[in-house]
Amino acid sequence: MSVFTRRVRGFRLIDVVALGLLVLLIMSVYLAKTMASRERAQIAQVEREISAETARIRLLEAEVAHLEQPSRIERLSSAYLEMGPVTVAQEATPETLPIVALPEVSRP
Repeated sequence: MSVFTRRVRGFRLIDVVALGLLVLLIMSVYLAKTMASRERAQIAQVEREISAETARIRLLEAEVAHLEQPSRIERLSSAYLEMGPVTVAQEATPETLPIVALPEVSRP
């Protein structure tokens, strides 16, 4: 008796094996599609997070640009720190740099 002619409950053994392989193939395709769908959802979630972070980065860069405006810094320094432009008497020349670098106690 060969595998092709042997019968199990009225069915040829080769037909039973082929049906089992077909069911196994269908289940594996179903599982592969399910896993691919989950990964697709995860990828979409990560892409949404990336776009949200990109928008936040653009917002923060705009805020930094606003905070670094020279006119704003000048206005704040004069209002809160009472700072103003450097006068000629306050300027240091290369010859006076060693004197300026000395500690306050040892200056002449």
